[in-house]
Amino acid sequence: MIDPKLKNKVAIVTGANHGIGATTAKALSAQGVKVFITYYRIPPEDKSLEIKSDPSIPGDAMYKANLAKDATEVLDAIKQIGGQAVAYEYDLSNTDVIKEMFDKAEQELGSVEILVNNAAYCKPDTLLFDNDEKSVSGHSMNTISAETHDKHFAINSRAVALMMNEFTKRYQKSNGSGGRIINISSDGDDCFPTEVSYGASKAALVSYSRSAAVEFGPLGITVNVLSLGAVQTGWMSPEIEKQELETIPLRKIGQPEDVADVIVFLASDQARWITGQKIYVGGGHRMI
Repeated sequence: MIDPKLKNKVAIVTGANHGIGATTAKALSAQGVKVFITYYRIPPEDKSLEIKSDPSIPGDAMYKANLAKDATEVLDAIKQIGGQAVAYEYDLSNTDVIKEMFDKAEQELGSVEILVNNAAYCKPDTLLFDNDEKSVSGHSMNTISAETHDKHFAINSRAVALMMNEFTKRYQKSNGSGGRIINISSDGDDCFPTEVSYGASKAALVSYSRSAAVEFGPLGITVNVLSLGAVQTGWMSPEIEKQELETIPLRKIGQPEDVADVIVFLASDQARWITGQKIYVGGGHRMI
């Protein structure tokens, strides 16, 4: 049995009320990690979704229902396996909450040695259209604006950069041994037509991460990025799943567990000499 040497370490996992974040929090907890969960509930914008679509079937209604959850289910699951976790709701577009988040984590669990930046904002937009709202794969899409640009970058890149900065500042003071930062991107981060602001903000995340890997390396902190293919977190309808499946060599739609396992590995002692890497996790959907 390989010992990942994670027991009693403290991790912050953002966006952990559902999907990849929730599964990662549970997977880390199973290894003895004390987990500080953050989330931000986003209520469905379209109140008629419940009538139009069954929220028990993957698709727009299910995904929006997932976004509106708190972290109760995740905390209960961690408690059942004897783990230790706390959860707080934060809007990461508000830069003032970042210091408060780390203060709370240290007060309740101890010094943070693992940071998983999973929280993301995504609303499809395009550079092309200048008329009415369009639709792509069943999702509404708008022309890029200052607002759509800023919302994406506030969460997907600015918050990540500031979280890494705060993590490292405190890590130095605590004399930590083997810090880990794992940032979550998309395998469309270099080019994402129809989701241009999301893709560009994730490309900025990758650049920040690589710079951080160089700057934080002498401190013993590794920084890596997971660039994800299609992962079913409730957003893919059966029709979209079928379309995506044809683009994946392994012929398997990703599940949150497929990502969480890689995150646990990158947090482990076994990944101590891996840093500055963009790792594609998508069944071969994207290859270097």
